[in-house]
Amino acid sequence: MSFLHRTWAEIDINALVHNFKIIKNMAPDSKIMAVVKANAYGHNVCDIAPVLEAEGADYFAVSNIDEALQLREIGINKPILILGYTPAEFAAKLCYNNISQCVYSKDYALALSKEAQKSGVTVKIHIKLDTGMSRLGFDCRSDELSEIEDAISSSKLSGFYTEGIFTHFAVSDRTKSEEDGFTDLQFSNFSAAVKKFKSAGVVPEICHCCNSAALILDSEKHLTAARPGIILYGLSPSDAPELECGLTPVMTLKSVVSLVKEIKKGDTVSYGRTFTASKNMRIATVSAGYADGYPRALSGKTYILIGGKKAPVIGRVCMDQMVVDVTDIPDVKMGDEVVLFGKDLSVDILAKLSNTINYEIVCGISPRVPRVIIR
Repeated sequence: MSFLHRTWAEIDINALVHNFKIIKNMAPDSKIMAVVKANAYGHNVCDIAPVLEAEGADYFAVSNIDEALQLREIGINKPILILGYTPAEFAAKLCYNNISQCVYSKDYALALSKEAQKSGVTVKIHIKLDTGMSRLGFDCRSDELSEIEDAISSSKLSGFYTEGIFTHFAVSDRTKSEEDGFTDLQFSNFSAAVKKFKSAGVVPEICHCCNSAALILDSEKHLTAARPGIILYGLSPSDAPELECGLTPVMTLKSVVSLVKEIKKGDTVSYGRTFTASKNMRIATVSAGYADGYPRALSGKTYILIGGKKAPVIGRVCMDQMVVDVTDIPDVKMGDEVVLFGKDLSVDILAKLSNTINYEIVCGISPRVPRVIIR
């Protein structure tokens, strides 16, 4: 069989729809804010976002203004929230494109408000509260360090319409016994802060704190909106058994066999000669490497699938190629399709073997790898 690409990522739209329906069923009373930052976690946002909008996503969340504007350019009409920093000078662009901005500190609030007033616009904002992540957000963890009054006053600045308040959980992907009540503590901090906002006359339309793991495990924390990310793409936030909910991986990374050859006992393979054949072997070169996003850390640690059979990766993974052992797969030939990860070979296995997380692997699939839609 011949293929149009040397390496490609198949994006299963039916799997995406399946996952979204599971999420909707888990949080039927909450708005779904689909997190599509980082090119929809490497899945190609131009293909993913329109499907999610058609399926009923209420909101989209991205990392920066470039990602938000890209959604508008491809015709996304639903509200968009930027979860990270946007230069204050873009206040007018935020307003004109109906993009909401995360506001997370007094200094940033003042700068954005000033630019909004200068441009004569009103920017929709979501106040970000730091309840224990120690990243972005007004600190509301303790009375001694509390910035809640700054948060409330920031929400009332001229040029702002406070649409939402939110926080982010640090360890909601762990089981209750592992995370030692920290998620509950964060939620308590958040709930207390929201009450203070309401007492001060700030009543936002949307309160949200649930990421993927909390959405699955903590239904009482769903509030008016939830922010699924990795689970949209059929992957689990961690390997905790409690997070299993019938998701289907959306991405399958594939490549082709470019060469099959025989080597003798004692021959070495790839850079550094880290693999030495212990017997006469049959090997295959595969047209994928670390420049495509396949981790070099997997050198000699895992396998790929050829015709559903395991072919161990031997020697070092190269920039554009890798070598596998096909001694036990006698019918392999040039042009055969191979699976690097997907439904039948979990990316979670590769992540664990390369000492990382599934998020990093799918987000790291190179732009040079075409995303091919499968329906």
